[in-house]
Amino acid sequence: MWSTVLKKFEKHPAQQKVIKILFERGFQVNDEGKVTSGSIEIPHTQLAKEAGVDRRVVDATTDTILTDELLTNIFQNVKSIPFLRDVAPSLGLGVIIITPDDAANVGILSNVSKVISDHGLSIRQAVSDDPYFNNEAKLTIITDSKIPGELVSDILDLQGVKGVSIY
Repeated sequence: MWSTVLKKFEKHPAQQKVIKILFERGFQVNDEGKVTSGSIEIPHTQLAKEAGVDRRVVDATTDTILTDELLTNIFQNVKSIPFLRDVAPSLGLGVIIITPDDAANVGILSNVSKVISDHGLSIRQAVSDDPYFNNEAKLTIITDSKIPGELVSDILDLQGVKGVSIY
């Protein structure tokens, strides 16, 4: 999917930078070409600064989005979520970060969630980095309580798991 989106901007690398930020942050583009997060408008100048491009590049990117059915569908419906990783310890939750051998392998999340369940923990959130955006994609799982040491060993024994970190 991501390669299809990038292909639409292959002749405009500056717009690719903008599109990546929009998607990574879960920003929408409304019918007026304004970038929003929910009902909060994000100034194009701020996006341009973040992407290292001129504001007019952001304008051109949103115009392109609105003239393409696939892009419009994506960028009017993408949403951001609250990612609990950095606040989980303050909330008494556990954090497990799994580094896979290859993020494209099938079944890593399934196998890890089974091991977590077998240890009597409940998963509150699971967020997987998209390998298209991150060369070292990781799987982050937030649990309802702190992580026991034996759980780490059991996850490390799973096929396709290269490393495990806990908070």
